[in-house]
Order: sequence, then structure tokens, then C-alpha cells
Amino acid sequence: MSTQETGERLELLQGTLDLLILRTLIFGSQHGQGIARAIQQTSEEELLVEHGALYPALQRLEERGWISAKWGISSNNRKARFYSLTAAGRKQLVKETAKWKRLATAIGRILDPAKEG
Repeated sequence: MSTQETGERLELLQGTLDLLILRTLIFGSQHGQGIARAIQQTSEEELLVEHGALYPALQRLEERGWISAKWGISSNNRKARFYSLTAAGRKQLVKETAKWKRLATAIGRILDPAKEG
């Protein structure tokens, strides 16, 4: 995953892409390219998901039982795998979202201690 600016990389903590994929799939089944596009659009073009990161993440999430996949036809009439969030994936999304919010709050306290009390 990278930022929009050429050559500038956004180093993300392990699991970030997994969380973003799970969150994207809460809105319904989607093929890989659609997931990448949704993350890019939702992040207001700040995050670009590269194929080299996306498809291994999808495979990992499927192996863990957090998403399921089946073949279908995309909007441009091509065969594609469509991914859906499973019940286990929904539970994991809730857990991961809570952890990331705690982490972001803790980092925020360190970066801007003046905002605290």
C-alpha cells in the first residue's frame, strides 16, 4: 500500500490492509479490484493498494475464514473472484477496529500531548 505521491511510501503496521479489506466488505461482496478502488476512494485518494499486497491479503483472510470467495462476472463482463465477509470476519472486524482505535488514541497522545487535560 502506498500514498498517492509517486515514490513516497506509507509504512503501515501489520494488519492494516486486512482491517481495511474487512471494513470495505461490510458493505457487500466485491472483487479484488473493486476492493482496492473502494479503499482508494474512501481514503480520498491517499491510499493506493497494490496488487502485490492485495491478493496475498485476500488469500490470508480467506484461509483464516474471515472472508469467503466465489467466482462471478464483473461489471466489465470479466470472470472475477468476489469476496464476502463471513460471520467470523464480522467479529474480527469489531475486534480489530477497537484495537486500532486504541492504538491511534495512544499515538495521538504521544504526538500531541498538549491536547491531553
